[in-house]
Amino acid sequence: MKPLTDEQPLQDEQGSQPFRATNLPIISECNAPPAVAALYAQFRSTFGRPQVPGILQCFATHPPLLEHMMGLAKTMLFTDGALGRKNKELLATFVSARNHCDYCADSHGSSLLMSGGSPDLLSAAMTCDLHATSIDANQSALLRFVQKVTDDSQSIHPADIETLRAHHFADLQIAEAIHLAALFACFNRVVNAFGLQSQGILTASNTP
Repeated sequence: MKPLTDEQPLQDEQGSQPFRATNLPIISECNAPPAVAALYAQFRSTFGRPQVPGILQCFATHPPLLEHMMGLAKTMLFTDGALGRKNKELLATFVSARNHCDYCADSHGSSLLMSGGSPDLLSAAMTCDLHATSIDANQSALLRFVQKVTDDSQSIHPADIETLRAHHFADLQIAEAIHLAALFACFNRVVNAFGLQSQGILTASNTP
């Protein structure tokens, strides 16, 4: 499978079928007001994707917020950064699964595979199995840390940081892990509260 580049951040969702949000309406591409339509066009041009992701259609209810979310996607999510894309997609999948967000777990699980993660690593992330043999010692330490950030951030202490340093993570990488875990706490809750449904990217990619 071809590795991801910054211009191809995610596997496209299935075709151009509209996204479904069962709780609150999202701003679909066909119903977007001019300000949102312009931002959607900017997204398609910047990321080279024919369809605007459902999560951005949730944020489009407030166009300035949508613009900021697109900036985050470009500068934080879909770039190597300090941790590298594989580790970022691993954390995104793990945290999303931890937060019971099927849409994000499916989407970023697909990206984990496209970024070089093995099917066994994907399975461990999707099931939050920190004892899986597919997770190495450094990945396990990183996932345990983001699990604590996700579940019990107020209990993070200097000893938690020292544990990651002992596993050869630099402070910038640790900070990036915190930012990602916190961002996905937001993303997952927005998606789940809107009722945005996963389009089953992983299921589709495994179908002959």
